[in-house]
Amino acid sequence: MRILFLLTQSLESPGGAGRFFPLAKELVRLEHQVMMVALHHDFARLAKGDRAFVRDGVQVKYVAQMHVHKADNRKMYYGPLRLLWVTAVATLKLTLAALTTPADAIHVCKTQPMNGLAAWFAHKIRRIPVYLDSDDYEAGNNRFASPMQQRIVAFFEDWMPSFAQGMTVNTTFIADRFRQLGYPPQRIVMVPNGVDRDYFANLDTPLMQEKRQQIRTALHINPEHQVVVYVGSVSLVSHAIDLLLEAFTAVHQQIPTAHLLIVGGGEDLDNMKQLAVDLRVQDAVSFVGQVAIEETAVYYQLGQVSVDPRRDSIAAQSSLSLKLVESIVAGTPCITTDIGDRCTLLGEAGAIVPPDNAPALAQAITTFLSDQTRRQQARNAAQNMQASLFWDNRIQTFITVYDL
Repeated sequence: MRILFLLTQSLESPGGAGRFFPLAKELVRLEHQVMMVALHHDFARLAKGDRAFVRDGVQVKYVAQMHVHKADNRKMYYGPLRLLWVTAVATLKLTLAALTTPADAIHVCKTQPMNGLAAWFAHKIRRIPVYLDSDDYEAGNNRFASPMQQRIVAFFEDWMPSFAQGMTVNTTFIADRFRQLGYPPQRIVMVPNGVDRDYFANLDTPLMQEKRQQIRTALHINPEHQVVVYVGSVSLVSHAIDLLLEAFTAVHQQIPTAHLLIVGGGEDLDNMKQLAVDLRVQDAVSFVGQVAIEETAVYYQLGQVSVDPRRDSIAAQSSLSLKLVESIVAGTPCITTDIGDRCTLLGEAGAIVPPDNAPALAQAITTFLSDQTRRQQARNAAQNMQASLFWDNRIQTFITVYDL
C-alpha cells in the first residue's frame, strides 16, 4: 500500500520525531511504501540537498516553511501578514504534493488547516481516501495571535472529519470530542503515543554508559547530585515549566544536592531562565536546549525522577505527553498530573499529582529523591509495561484504520 503522510512540522519537532516518523518507519517494515511530505521549521536555511531524502526506508520531502520559525532553541511567531503568506505558500505546496504523489491513501498528521485543505483537494480530485491522525486539540494547544486565528483553526479541525475515511487518535479526550461532533465511533482507532525501539531498547551498553558520563561531565553533574529531569518544549501554553521551577525551589531547600535538567527549547526559554534567577536556583538548574531524538533516552536515565508538569487546561486534557511513555521505557520514574489519560497509562511507574499544585509536585519529587525503595518499585512497574509501549507493537493497532 502506498501511503502519503502530510505533516505540518519537521521531523525534529516532538510530534514528527516521536510519533509520525516512527509510525511511518513501522509501516515500511510491514512492507508498505510511505512518503512523508512535510513543512520545516527553518526552511530558508535548509540546504537543498537536505530537503528530500530517504531515512529508514521512508521517503521524506520538505516543501515549505511551517507556521512558526524555530532556531537556536527558540520558537518565533510571525506577524499577521507574514503568517498569512507563509501558510498560503505551505498550503499550496502541500496541495501540489497531494495531487501529484502516487498514493493509495493520505494520512493527515495533525488536524490543521494547511494539510487538511491539501488532503481535501486530493480527495475530491483524485478520489483518494483520507485518514486523520489527531494527537492533541490543535485549537487549544497552540499560541494564537488573535481569537479569529484560533476560530479558523477550530473550524478546520471540526470540518476535516467530514471527508475522512477513518481517524487515529492519541487520547480518550480527542476520541470523545469527535464522537460528540457526530463522527462514527467505529471509525476511530485509539493509538496512544509510543516509543521508538531503535532509540530506547539498548540503554545499558558500554557506549550508552560512556555517553551518559560525557553528558554528566559537560553539565557538571557530580555523583552526589540527585537529578530531576524534564524533557519537552519550553512553552507555557502546554507545559507548566514555571510551576516546575516553583516546586523545584522548595525541593532544593530540602535537598541541596537536587539538580534540575530542562531538556528542550521553545518560546518561553528566556523567561524561564530569568525565573530560575528570580527564584535563586539558577546554579541548580541546567537548561540543556533541544537534543536529537536518539539522545533523549540518555537524558532520562540521568535522572532519579522525571516530571510532566501541567495546568488544568484543554491542552493538557487533550494530549498524552511523549515524555510520559519515554520515561517509562527509559526506566525512570515519572511524576505526572492527574488530568486526561495520564493516570491510566502511568500506573505504578511513578506518581500522580493534582494540576496547578506546586507544593504537591514538590512533595512528590522530594519523596522520589529521598526514597530509593519507592524509586525501585516504580522502575519494576515500568519494566513490566515497556514492551507494550514500543511503536513496533502499537503499529498493529494503527494499521487497522486502513481496513475501515
